[in-house]
Amino acid sequence: MKKLINAVDTVLSETLDGFAAAHADIVELGEERKFLRRKALKKGKVALISGGGSGHEPLHGGFVGHGMLDAACPGQVFTSPTPDQMLAAAQAVDTGGGVLFIVKNYEGDVMNFAMAAEMAGDMIGSPIATIITDDDVAVETSTYSTGRRGVAGTMIVERLVGAAAEQGQDINALQAYGKAVNARTRSMGVALTSCTVPAAGKPTFTLADNEMEMGVGIHGEPGRRRVKLASADDIAAEMMGAITGDLAPKPGQQAVLLVNGFGGTPSMELYIMCNAARKILAGQKVLVARCLVGSYVTSLEMAGCSLTLALVEDGDLALWDSPVHTAALRWKM
Repeated sequence: MKKLINAVDTVLSETLDGFAAAHADIVELGEERKFLRRKALKKGKVALISGGGSGHEPLHGGFVGHGMLDAACPGQVFTSPTPDQMLAAAQAVDTGGGVLFIVKNYEGDVMNFAMAAEMAGDMIGSPIATIITDDDVAVETSTYSTGRRGVAGTMIVERLVGAAAEQGQDINALQAYGKAVNARTRSMGVALTSCTVPAAGKPTFTLADNEMEMGVGIHGEPGRRRVKLASADDIAAEMMGAITGDLAPKPGQQAVLLVNGFGGTPSMELYIMCNAARKILAGQKVLVARCLVGSYVTSLEMAGCSLTLALVEDGDLALWDSPVHTAALRWKM
């Protein structure tokens, strides 16, 4: 294992300290490093909180700021944060509009956020609501989840709901909107290599030089099957086929396309995958209205990528294009 770390047990604390120092104009680190919070809160706005295990950076801390999240709770690598972290974050960022939790569909995250929501409802006196993301079409149930996993589509939910929250929508409207966005968002990933959790000290799984894991999860969970390495066009065709087969977009429908790197994939290869995915969608007469390419929901140093397609409806693109200013995503400020 070759990693730029000092010690396994200080990885999370040191990365949080470094992140907060590098982006001190946007975020603050909460007491005992329980959460990262937006530096400038907006009175009366619904507070958006997400979180999960570390190792997926910039998700979620990199999306704290104007137009997205108000706080993020980081767990240890690939491990859910605890309910007391989520409660502390809710108390820190609630300004009277209520707290909306955005939770990826993993059993630990769902359970702990549910406990936090119950405690927060009793303690902060503001309304509490939850959105669960489950955009992964690869498998119906996996190592960590019952039902579909929440993966890179979570970022799209956080962006659109975050933009709507900036415009002053109430918590019930935001929850309904977030659920609707999740329902028309689908993702699928492929791994070319494994990742290595620092505490484990060895790769999560092993792939031969000519193999790939089709439908891999963001923690290295098994996908649909292990297959021979193929061309970018063929990989994109299988992934996008699964996505559009599930979404069933109509000809002429607009969409946001996210080509997401898993941490060890060069930008050059991500743009090749973007080109391949766009050709497939053009053949289906799906109009890519917005496209985002980069490593946003990673799996440590895993090589590979995921494709996410979110069908858009009236008002979505205006929200997508509205100002956002976070460590990992920013425009029009």
